[in-house]
Amino acid sequence: MRELDRLDELEAQSIFVFREAFARLKRLALLWSLGKDSNVMIWLARKAFFGRLPFPVMHVDTGKKFPEMYAFRERYAAEWDLDLIIEPCPPIDAVDPTLPPAARSAARKTEGLKAALAKHRFDGLFAGIRRDEEATRAKERVFSPRGPHGQWDVRAQPAEFWDQFDARLPPGAHLRVHPILHWTERDIWAYTRRERIPIIPLYLARDGKRYRSLGDADITFPVASQARTVDEIIAELDITRTSERAGRAMDHEAEDAFERLRVSGYL
Repeated sequence: MRELDRLDELEAQSIFVFREAFARLKRLALLWSLGKDSNVMIWLARKAFFGRLPFPVMHVDTGKKFPEMYAFRERYAAEWDLDLIIEPCPPIDAVDPTLPPAARSAARKTEGLKAALAKHRFDGLFAGIRRDEEATRAKERVFSPRGPHGQWDVRAQPAEFWDQFDARLPPGAHLRVHPILHWTERDIWAYTRRERIPIIPLYLARDGKRYRSLGDADITFPVASQARTVDEIIAELDITRTSERAGRAMDHEAEDAFERLRVSGYL
């Protein structure tokens, strides 16, 4: 399949997911992490709804993002005419002390999201995760039910065949909807190139290093790279064997730390 055909097919599938969720759920929000995946997700949603999102965009903010990420948020929330909600995360003392240090820091986002859900009572959240990014996420569904406290039961996921989605809400809970679950990292960058989607400069190499995945500044690190343009990023991805999350500190801690976070409600 030519790249153009593949990108058109991916785009159409994602737009279908957005419209299906909007038709079947009452209170929706799109989670914006400010990174490449959620920026593509916003771009797709704007296409799905003819230029303007009919639901809010929510950033669950740890207060520890890179300055470039906050600058990006302020600029493009205005340029894309987003209804932006910013919700804070609790202090580190409020999260599970048995988690390793970086995972514990990341868990603040889980608790912040739980508080935001209780406050706004959303019954559906669009999240920009992809199956190829991490092994636990490979078990996800496009319409994924969450428990009353945001927890994820990997053994109780609905079957999804031929784009038939189960949008029934669990009692007292919500659905996570994943419009780009079927995309790959390379797809994200190829679509970003085709659509000329703005990116945070940290993704481009400087002094022989760049970020492939962006999180909190204190637990996210660059990887060796000479890719200084989107074209060079794509060429690099065609030959690299390094994991996309190689720069995420929590992925190098306890083997089950990420799965524990996801089961409890992490993105």
